[in-house]
Amino acid sequence: MADPAQNVSFPGDGGQAHGYLALPEAGSGPGLLVVQERWGLTTHLTTLVDRFAAEGFVALAPDLYDGATTHDPAEAAELLRRLPAERAARELRAAVDFLLGHPALLGDAIAVVGFCMGGGLALHLAAQEGDRVAAVVPFYGLPRESDYDYRGLTAHVLGHFAEQDRALTPATVDEAAIRIGEATDRRPEIHFYPAGHAFMNDENLSGTYDPLQARIAWRRTLSFLRGHLG
Repeated sequence: MADPAQNVSFPGDGGQAHGYLALPEAGSGPGLLVVQERWGLTTHLTTLVDRFAAEGFVALAPDLYDGATTHDPAEAAELLRRLPAERAARELRAAVDFLLGHPALLGDAIAVVGFCMGGGLALHLAAQEGDRVAAVVPFYGLPRESDYDYRGLTAHVLGHFAEQDRALTPATVDEAAIRIGEATDRRPEIHFYPAGHAFMNDENLSGTYDPLQARIAWRRTLSFLRGHLG
């Protein structure tokens, strides 16, 4: 049975893929792909999609776990283990196709915002999709490969990272920013926040949600997206 958050289907990895789509009040707008954390397509993600739509974006969150969600770290690790990187990449590319073909979309390129696991996937996707992705915004997430080759990435990059993130240190983020600059003609705009990992997630059970830093990152993200999507 489909998760209630799934309200749209599109051709995916050898079958039907699903996701949550929200349209702006005006009926049309620039396209935005929102990529989930390891917890799945939770209400936190669908709320973010609704918020982006309220700001004028045609926003889509693909459901990479096919309806499964959790707040348990062990279950999340198992769901992630069952998601091969190649399948995630194919499903995200299919989501880009769907969004670019949607009648409500304005423009011929989209932006991608991703959180934690989704931040790394967003950067992967932007490097694979070239000019089809105009802007990418990773929140506290990078590709798993420390030597990831960012060649092919033409999108403008805005990164939000946490100073108190034990898994993704500022030094690691700085190294990734240097690699992006060396591989492309982009100079990422990187911000560090006096907070812990997942500071945007108000469903975060680890207690690192920070409403002030979340508001700051949200405003920066909207300004960045509007500047590069028109």
